[in-house]
Amino acid sequence: MTNDARTLTNPDTLHDPAPFGYSHAASAPGELVFIGGQYASDATGAPVPGDFAAQVELAFERLRSALEGVGLGFEHVVRLGTYIVDHDVDKLGDLGKTLHAHFGDRLPAQTLSGVASLALPGMLFEVDAVAVRPVG
Repeated sequence: MTNDARTLTNPDTLHDPAPFGYSHAASAPGELVFIGGQYASDATGAPVPGDFAAQVELAFERLRSALEGVGLGFEHVVRLGTYIVDHDVDKLGDLGKTLHAHFGDRLPAQTLSGVASLALPGMLFEVDAVAVRPVG
């Protein structure tokens, strides 16, 4: 990743979060950019049917598009909010694979919330983000 000005902090006094797909803290100099919830959607905004893993991957592709739309990339993301319908531990493997595929070992801070449902029927996963536009 290029232009990665993020400082990721994982204090020795806390557990190693990398296997779980996040860092404890992230910071970067610049302007905050907030990306609204992205999910596995088609061109009309309708949820795309699919299993959990497929929806996670497509949601991150939508997140990539939203970031690119403001001239940013995954390397600018400092925080993720992830929302999983009917969360269970088995779903963490699919989420972790996708996170590592897009962020490598430079994982942003993240909060995962298990929810009963999301905005539209058929949505199994949603992700929002806070990114930082570098100064200068």
